[in-house]
Amino acid sequence: MTVFSFFHAHRLHMVTWNVATADPPDDVTSLLHLNSQKSPDLYVIGLQEVYSGPLRFVSDIVFDDPWSHLFMSTLAPRKYVKMSSIRMQGLLLLFFSKLEHVPFIRDIQATYTRTGIFGYWGNKGGVSIHLSFYGHMLCFLNCHLTAHMKYATERVDEFEYIMDTQTFECEKAPRIADHRLVFWFGDLNFRIQDHGMHFVRTCINNQTYNLLWSKDQLIMMKKKEQILQEFEEGPLDFQPTYKFDLNSDTYDSSGKKRKPAWTDRILWRLRPKSSTPDEQGEDTVDAKQVKQLEEDEKYPLKIRQDSYTSNMEYGISDHKPVIGTFTLELRKIFEIPLVRLQAEGDWSADIDAMVHYTPLQPFPSSTWDWIGLYKVGFTSMTDYLTYTWVKDDEVAFSEEVIQVYVSKEEIPVRGGDCVLCYYSSVLRCIVGISEPFKVGNTVGTHILYAQISPIMDMNL
Repeated sequence: MTVFSFFHAHRLHMVTWNVATADPPDDVTSLLHLNSQKSPDLYVIGLQEVYSGPLRFVSDIVFDDPWSHLFMSTLAPRKYVKMSSIRMQGLLLLFFSKLEHVPFIRDIQATYTRTGIFGYWGNKGGVSIHLSFYGHMLCFLNCHLTAHMKYATERVDEFEYIMDTQTFECEKAPRIADHRLVFWFGDLNFRIQDHGMHFVRTCINNQTYNLLWSKDQLIMMKKKEQILQEFEEGPLDFQPTYKFDLNSDTYDSSGKKRKPAWTDRILWRLRPKSSTPDEQGEDTVDAKQVKQLEEDEKYPLKIRQDSYTSNMEYGISDHKPVIGTFTLELRKIFEIPLVRLQAEGDWSADIDAMVHYTPLQPFPSSTWDWIGLYKVGFTSMTDYLTYTWVKDDEVAFSEEVIQVYVSKEEIPVRGGDCVLCYYSSVLRCIVGISEPFKVGNTVGTHILYAQISPIMDMNL
């Protein structure tokens, strides 16, 4: 395997927002920094309190919920693909990638944990997405923890429970703490205690936010909780994001007059460096630890937070969204896709078509692997026009060109610019994308055969 001596920088744009059951706004340009000169490589969007009434929730299971649809339709024309999503009642987590990175995002899994001791069923807890990004194991954990001032300890207990119980089918990172990099974010519900309302609002008006930090419950709990000390957070140099009157920048003017707080947060954790055999003693170091240490040294990963702020533009919720942007500097563990594929000859609904693909590296294949035909600008892995099963029992590591035929009955009548994607069912991801090519329009009638989606049962 070729090892390059330089780092690759990738930009990550993260959003956390308690949307308080509101419908999405018409425009999310400022939320996603779409007018920025440097576009992100990855978007991670965590929402809390997405409306989940019975009728809406049932429809959202069958169709994309309005929030997902908004982000997908906004980002797809900019060549971002929704790689994964997971929904647990009001909690929603979305992961988008630029098309160029898609074949290098592998082993995608998603899971959830309900807590809700002090809430109703499914209202509190955490949803997470686990994946490999150029060989580095990442985990994104979106949480909504117990509310109210007096439950700071319970919030930490809920977080520990989520960290301890969530598991993944992955030898390198079976638990959240095993990942090279973890992002923990959401409506964590920590409050500002002790200080009175007048002092808090005076500090906000004067932008002397630092005077409030010592009484922020999350900062206070970090001093005594080991699990929290492993997580980093940028300075809270923005005004507290809770609680506002709707459609205004005015803090709660109701009879309850809840004290403002930084309930909405984004933190991260780089996995602590493994001890060397000399530090632990030969008898206490297992082979997995040695391999992890060698990989960490050979393929470093660094993180830098570029910005951490709230967005005051949106007033549909009593929370303001929080945005964090990061640069991930890493040495890629792999740099070539697992499969090279291309469309051969002319494609239209008038003639049978053929795909050529070549495995470039060994990978676990399955009879459930398939090749999908996608329009350029597709929104997600499920947004294919048609697909064909690869049907090979095993993909060997060779330069042999393998042919797969696609019946003309399965090619859409309406043509356009398309790409082919090879989907690995074992790795739960696309492992190869063709160059764009033209599918010709067909005049006349044509019957499309209904097919059962090959990834219908997956959390995407």
